[in-house]
Amino acid sequence: MTIETLSETNCFGGRIGFYRHASSTNNCDMRFSVFVPPQAQHGKVPVLTFLSGLTCTEENFMVKSGAQRVAAELGLMLVSPDTSPRGDDVPDDPDKDYDFGLGAGFYVNATETPWSANYQMYDYITTELQDLVFRHFPGDAARHGLTGHSMGGHGALVIGLRNPAMFRSLSAFAPICTTLHSPWGRKALTYYLGENQSNWKDYDAAEVARSVQDSGHYSKILVDQGATDPFLEEQLKPALLEAACEESGLPLELRIHDGYDHGYYFISTFIEDHLRFHARELRG
Repeated sequence: MTIETLSETNCFGGRIGFYRHASSTNNCDMRFSVFVPPQAQHGKVPVLTFLSGLTCTEENFMVKSGAQRVAAELGLMLVSPDTSPRGDDVPDDPDKDYDFGLGAGFYVNATETPWSANYQMYDYITTELQDLVFRHFPGDAARHGLTGHSMGGHGALVIGLRNPAMFRSLSAFAPICTTLHSPWGRKALTYYLGENQSNWKDYDAAEVARSVQDSGHYSKILVDQGATDPFLEEQLKPALLEAACEESGLPLELRIHDGYDHGYYFISTFIEDHLRFHARELRG
């Protein structure tokens, strides 16, 4: 599997790059970005993958979060994939809205036509991207953490909880905590998975948290949420995740921050906490 280098440059003693490859999973070209810390000159390093939110690409986290300075200090490799398939032949929201289709893959495997031909983001994150990252970059697959924001925070929770052997640490920023009870989630899963909501539960973070069997795998799941987030009550619903984790025994630390909203000022404020959390969890 080959990748095309779009750009690379030095950053805090390491290297940040943006890449493209032909995806057999999503049947289109996909892009992703990687920050390799300076410690990788001496051997494989732990990896943190960040899943971005609605309308984002592989660039948003790398450009806006300010994560590279601390990642370089800690020796963490950062990976950020695009949020959906792209291309002229990839179907988009019929209404041309921002919350479905291009930029809004929701990290699910679509089963409904025409979406199923391209929107296989769950498999992309858990299979194809894994192969690319650990074949072409000096990351240690045994020390891999997962995080994300909003739609990507939801994706991180679902993927991390469903794949505990793949990821050793898990966190999220302002995640959509339920698709069953979120207008964003209900719209997306109706298109991607069909009207039968029993098929949605594997892609609902609260439902997955409630049903998870190995509650002792993660020593802690860290979630940060802004108290003045305009999407908090209607779309995100962290109380549902908190209740589900209490029911199943998952060790959730949910932190609510006064005065913070949904954007990258919020993420950049608390990204260091998350990086240090993942570095501790991935040590050794």
